Amino acid sequence: MKPKSLTSLVLLTITILATASAKVTAADAPSIFDRKNIAALWIVPYDAKKRGPEERALMLKELGVTKLAYDWRAEHVPTFNAEVEAMQKHGIEITAWWYPARNPQILDAIKSHGIHPQLWVCGSRTITTTNDAERIEAEAARIRPIAEDAAALGCKVGLYNHREPWFEEQDHQIAIIERLKRGGITNVGIVFNFHHWRGSLTEFPALFKRIQPYLIAVNLNGMRADTSQYPGVRYIGSDESELAMIRVVEASGWRGPVGVIHERGNLDAAEGIKGNLQGLEWVQKELRRAGSGGPKPQEPTPRQSED
Repeated sequence: MKPKSLTSLVLLTITILATASAKVTAADAPSIFDRKNIAALWIVPYDAKKRGPEERALMLKELGVTKLAYDWRAEHVPTFNAEVEAMQKHGIEITAWWYPARNPQILDAIKSHGIHPQLWVCGSRTITTTNDAERIEAEAARIRPIAEDAAALGCKVGLYNHREPWFEEQDHQIAIIERLKRGGITNVGIVFNFHHWRGSLTEFPALFKRIQPYLIAVNLNGMRADTSQYPGVRYIGSDESELAMIRVVEASGWRGPVGVIHERGNLDAAEGIKGNLQGLEWVQKELRRAGSGGPKPQEPTPRQSED
């Protein structure tokens, strides 16, 4: 069988499995594609226009995006409060906050403004044990105080599959969450990023079924046919595999928040988010009827992610 034919067969199989496993219909639950359900990701340090809080909030408002997953760097720490205030002023909800380590300045901003974002946490690069059981214990011990801080503010913690290969495995994340639950910590879930996943397309429906009970956010991206390759940040709809993967997500009945990612330092963040929103509209049409979306969206600057 030729590689292209094999890819088509895999995508067809995923479509059939997703349809068979559907738990709700479009009439039973809100669409995950509703603009009010979409969050913009990584538009702070990667914006070519280097917008400040007020300009960024106005940009999102003009795009019709009402949610922000807030990524930041050291230079943004002094403007944490200004960021929250600008978003609140323009009706933008900060649904998630990048949280690489315990940070009292973030917690103070969250508390003083009465917001409840998810705190997104990556794996540790300093935990070096190769023994799974030991790694699970070590990660659970690291995340416990973060989860306790979050719980005191009415927030959840999201395990974010990025930065460290062991932590990117969803079954390892599930094991960490279950270990925390046994210790009384119940506010930790999974943030699933398409662009940091390198599994098999044929295994994706089963994987999504396993992670769904723990899932608190999904971030979309264009995905190559060979998902074992790092795709980089690509427009939704511009590649071969994300349509079938999104079909699985939609058919599952899961209706949590969905993120669209910019993360291009050489491009205006407004253009990056707009390109993804247009790609998502194409995907939505194709899910209803194959071929109805017209030409596939085009990725303007195919490149690796900068992070």
